[in-house]
Amino acid sequence: MSINFTTATIKDFENIPECNMAQRAEIFYEYLDFVESNGHMNYRLKNTSGTNAILNVNIANQNREFVSFVSSDYLGFTQHPKVKKAAIEGIEKYGTGTGATPLIGGYFDYHNALEKRISSFFHRTEDEAVVFTTGYTANSATLQCLMQKEDLAILDMAVHASVYEGCAFTNKKTFPHNNLDALEHILKTSENLYRTKLVIVDGVYSQDGDTSHINEIYNLVKKYNAFLMVDDVHGVGILGETGRGTLEQADLLDKVDIITGTFSKTFGNLGGYVITDKKIAAFVRFQSRQQIFSATAPPSSAGIVKAIDLIDEEPIWRQKLWDNINYFKNGLDSLGLDTGITCSAIVPVKIGDPYMTGDVGRILIEKGIYTNPILYPAVPRKDARIRMSVTARHEKEHLDKTLNAFDDINKKLHIAKK
Repeated sequence: MSINFTTATIKDFENIPECNMAQRAEIFYEYLDFVESNGHMNYRLKNTSGTNAILNVNIANQNREFVSFVSSDYLGFTQHPKVKKAAIEGIEKYGTGTGATPLIGGYFDYHNALEKRISSFFHRTEDEAVVFTTGYTANSATLQCLMQKEDLAILDMAVHASVYEGCAFTNKKTFPHNNLDALEHILKTSENLYRTKLVIVDGVYSQDGDTSHINEIYNLVKKYNAFLMVDDVHGVGILGETGRGTLEQADLLDKVDIITGTFSKTFGNLGGYVITDKKIAAFVRFQSRQQIFSATAPPSSAGIVKAIDLIDEEPIWRQKLWDNINYFKNGLDSLGLDTGITCSAIVPVKIGDPYMTGDVGRILIEKGIYTNPILYPAVPRKDARIRMSVTARHEKEHLDKTLNAFDDINKKLHIAKK
C-alpha cells in the first residue's frame, strides 16, 4: 500500500482495506514521522502552563513561551480568581470525583444547581437542562437516544462531528452550509415520511466563525412541522446583547426546541448541557446511555455556576474580547489575508494548499506563535487554513507580534488573497 504523505491527511488513514489494524497503525506512524520531520506537527504539543494568552509549551524537550491562539477560553474564565475559588470550594466540600453515574448515585446538588442555572441563563424557566461530562457527549448521547430508525435528522453540512456521531443510528440528510433552498427541499420532500424530523445547526460554526441563518431556518422548520436543535458553543458569552449568543441576537431564546452547548469554552471548565422541554429532558436522563453508564462531572464543576454569573456581572470581558477581535481581524485584512466571513472570536487565515498551510504553521511556531493548521476532513481539501481563537486575555502586543509574523510569512510564501 502506497500513500503520498505530501498530500495525505489523517482521514486517508482511517481505513486501508487491505491492511489489518496493526498494519494501518504502522503506516500511520510513518506518516506522523514525516509530518514531524517537516515541522508540521502543531498537534498534541505538551503544554506546561495554564490556558492563557501566553502558553508554555514543551517542544523537543525545551520549554518555550508562545502567544497562544489554540484555546476557546474566549473570556479567559479558566484563570478568573472567582471561578477558580468556586471550583476549589467544590472540591473541598465534595472531594475530587463522584464515583457513580447520574442514575445510580452520582447526581449531586451541585449538578442540580448547575442545571437550573444554565437553563435560567437562557431564560428557559419552563424547560429543564441535563448536564453531561463533555459538550461532545451532550450532542452525541442526546441524539442517539432521541433519534431512531423511524426518524430523520437534517444537518447543515458544517455542524460539529459530535452531531454526526449522534445521528449514526437514524436517517440523515445534509444540506450545503446555510443553503435555505436545499433545506426547504429536504423538508418538503420528507413530509409525512418520518416520525420525527429534527433540523440541527450550529449557532456559530467552528471553522469559518460565521453564524447560522437562524431566523430563516426557524421559520422553515415551523412551516414544515419539524423540530430545531441549535448548538451554540462558539456564540454563548460572545454574541448577543447580554452574551446569550446567536439565539439572543435572533430573539429565539425561548422558541427553539433544543439548545445544546459546552462548559469548556466561554465558561472555562468541562462539561456539556442540553436544554429542552421538561418531558424530553426526563426522557434523556433515563434513556441516554451516557447518563446511565458514565460517571458525572466532578465537584470542580461548581466553578461553572460562577462563570455563568460573571457573564452578567463583568461584561467588561466581552467588551475586551470584541476590541481584540476587531483589532486583530482588521490587521489581518490590511495585510490582504483571507479571513473569510467570520463574525465571531474564531479567526481563520485561509490558505488553501494543505502543505503550504503546514509550512505557515511551522513558521509561526518558529516565531513564537502557537496556532493550529486545519486540514481535511475538518475543512474541504482545498480550503486549508490557520485557525485562531481570539480571547479577552490577549493584549495588543500579542496581536501585533502575530500580525508582524503573518506579514513576514506573506512576503516569503505569498499567502495573501490575489
